[in-house]
Amino acid sequence: MPNPTITSSSYAGEFAGKYIAASLLTAKTLDDAAITIMPNIKYKAAMKVGAFSNLVRSADCDFDATTSGLTLTEKVLTPTELQVNLQICKKELHSDWEAAQMGFSAFDNLPPLFSDFVIARVAAEVASATETSIWAGAAGEGNFDGLKTLAAADGTVVDVAKATVTSANVVAQLGAIVDAIPSSVYGADDLVIYVSQNIYRAYIRALGGFGASGLGANGYDNKGNNQSLGGLFFDGIKIYPTSGFADNNAMAARSSNLFFGTGLLNDRNEVKVIDMSDIDGSQNVRVVMRYTAGCQIGVGADVVLYS
Repeated sequence: MPNPTITSSSYAGEFAGKYIAASLLTAKTLDDAAITIMPNIKYKAAMKVGAFSNLVRSADCDFDATTSGLTLTEKVLTPTELQVNLQICKKELHSDWEAAQMGFSAFDNLPPLFSDFVIARVAAEVASATETSIWAGAAGEGNFDGLKTLAAADGTVVDVAKATVTSANVVAQLGAIVDAIPSSVYGADDLVIYVSQNIYRAYIRALGGFGASGLGANGYDNKGNNQSLGGLFFDGIKIYPTSGFADNNAMAARSSNLFFGTGLLNDRNEVKVIDMSDIDGSQNVRVVMRYTAGCQIGVGADVVLYS
C-alpha cells in the first residue's frame, strides 16, 4: 500500500492563530485559566503596579495632597520567540494514520486531514513543553523564565524552605505555606496554592486516613482511600496541581497576580506542513511552527514560594 499523500499547506493569519492557540492553550494551566492570560502581545506588555501611602487621614476643611501618595512601579512581560522545526518520515506515521482512519477509540477525536493529524501530535508536545516552562522554565534554548524562576529572583517574594513531602508531613508543609501568606492576600477569592504532582498525591493519601492531624484511620468522610477527591482545598484555599513543577515545589499566589503572555493572534505566527516529496523526492514532511510565550509576576510580595 502506498504511503498517504500529504498536501503541502501553509497556515497563516487567522488559521495560524487557531493552531497556535490549540498548541499553547491546551497546556493544563492555561486551559483551566489557572493564571491570567494576556494574548496579543506584539513585543512586550508593561504592567503598572501601584502602592498607596497615607491614603486615609483625619478630616478637616482643606484639601491637602501632600500627606497621601501613589507610587507606581513597572513590571514588563516580554514573550520569548519560539519555534518548532521538525522533519518526520511519512512512513513512520503510516500505521498511526491508518489507525486513525479506521476509527480506533484512541484516535477518535483526530481531524480527518493527515496534515491536521500531524499538527495535533506536534501540538500536544508543544502544550506539554509550555506547561513545564510556565512553572519551572529558565531562559535558554527553547525555553522562557517560568514563575518559579521569576519568584526565586524576586527579593520581595516570601520564601518557605521545602522538604521531601510525604503523606505523613504534607499537612504540616501546606500549613507552613499558608502561615507565610501575607495577611493582605489571605482570604482573596482567587488565592491558590499551586503544587507539584507529588504534593497533591500525598495530600490525597493523607485525606484517605494515612496522615496525621486527626484524620483518623478512615480518612475524610470515613471512606478511607475508596473515594474520589476533586477540587481539593486546604484551610479554605484551593489546591491546584500542575505537572510543570518538579517534585516538592509549590507556590501560593492570587491567580490575578500571575501572568502568561503570548502573541498567538498576531500576524507573525505561522504553522506549515510541507511535503518534501515534490521538492527533493524524499518521504519527509517538515512541520514549522512559530509562536511567543512568556510569564511575569505582578506583585512579588504577595507570592509565597515553597522551593
